[in-house]
Amino acid sequence: MNPRRLALGDELRLLRESAGLSGKRLAEQLGWPASKVSRIERARQAVTDSDLVAVAAALTLDSVQLAQLRDELRAIRLEEARWSRQLRAGHRPVQDVVAVAERDARRIRGFSITLVPGLLQTAEYARHVFTSLAEMHESPRDTEDAVRARMERQQVLYDETKTIELLMTEAALWFPAAPSSVMLAQIDRLITLQGLPALRLGIIPLGAQLPAGITHNFVMKDDVVTIELITTELATRAPEDVQLFERYLDRLWSVAAEGDDARAILTRAARQVADAADHSTR
Repeated sequence: MNPRRLALGDELRLLRESAGLSGKRLAEQLGWPASKVSRIERARQAVTDSDLVAVAAALTLDSVQLAQLRDELRAIRLEEARWSRQLRAGHRPVQDVVAVAERDARRIRGFSITLVPGLLQTAEYARHVFTSLAEMHESPRDTEDAVRARMERQQVLYDETKTIELLMTEAALWFPAAPSSVMLAQIDRLITLQGLPALRLGIIPLGAQLPAGITHNFVMKDDVVTIELITTELATRAPEDVQLFERYLDRLWSVAAEGDDARAILTRAARQVADAADHSTR
């Protein structure tokens, strides 16, 4: 259990006691289940930002106290989101968490710069990705389990009740994450997946003038945005953040190739990969 979450729970308990309220009474005021206050104070349940705002109002905390509580929660989340922490048990547990979020989401939108999106990867491509990431992060190499989990995630592609919009750059094909034979199979997979009813696949061509600069991958699952950085993963559901990422995605899609145009990019990339492989064996 995270000591900082325990400390935050203790602080909330002390503030409640200073206000002369029992946990049961506070829960009644907030319309919460009777045990929720106790679970939060003992760090048995994750406290949310909206929980802190509600508690602060009930305890008549001032703006400075509320800001301090929110800053601490934000710091805890950043600490827990660091890849060094998430990957302590390897990549498989992370894939399992992502799978649940994707299964529950009605709409998935994503943008990837130098990698094929995970939902579209072949097993061999994913194997190379996980191997390189484990090496970089010096995390446990549960590669085969992680690959299986990623392949299982891809079942959502066939759920026609979902809307899945995945956008990548052509650079992901020109900076290969795997050997030529793997890249050729991966490109063929992308061409095949284009026909899925639930999937919208876009590729931003090399040389396209971007409407705005983008420096990281991100995924939107309904009203939650997850931003992937080298050291950590950030998540936000703040309405202003969600709207900003929606605008970014809409504008990136405006310069993306789809359908036959995307297929032409994939076919050209396959030809270039094959030619490069042939040249290297001469």
